[in-house]
Amino acid sequence: MSEFIQESKYVELIYKVIDQKTGAVFSNIEYPVGYVHGANDVLGKEVLAELEGREEGDIIEIKVDVEKLYGPRDEALVFIDKIENVPEEYRKVGTKVTMENKDGQPKEFLVTKVDDGTVTIDGNNPLCGRDVKFILEVTLVRDATIEEMEAGGTTDSEPSLDEILDNVNATKH
Repeated sequence: MSEFIQESKYVELIYKVIDQKTGAVFSNIEYPVGYVHGANDVLGKEVLAELEGREEGDIIEIKVDVEKLYGPRDEALVFIDKIENVPEEYRKVGTKVTMENKDGQPKEFLVTKVDDGTVTIDGNNPLCGRDVKFILEVTLVRDATIEEMEAGGTTDSEPSLDEILDNVNATKH
């Protein structure tokens, strides 16, 4: 008998993040990530709502409003500098750079372009300004254990949008 995704169910998924315009795959996670449905909203409320009532084997395509999640793209967060002004360790596409604002608050940037003369560093989320969809495949649905309920997911680790985006960064470059 199939179990359906509902509150207190442990769910495992594999997924892809795809650019709707180009079809480019930003991320392709082929190992299942687990969470407890209803214990938190680490996947985002839109995604969780779409998963409700689904069962093992279902494949769900969800268009994600990236602007709603991260705000509009801000070109003021894009910096281009001469390559000689940038330390060697920050001259590789995909490198994370943490900077502080005038109040000392940290902000993570990503090296998005390196050419013969310049380095481009961008503080926008890598998905900003893009139309993306998630294709999720439900690989497991079962009752969550007490430990999983307390942790909100697998007791090893739980998926998060940040984890998804780190994977997007890694596969994009």
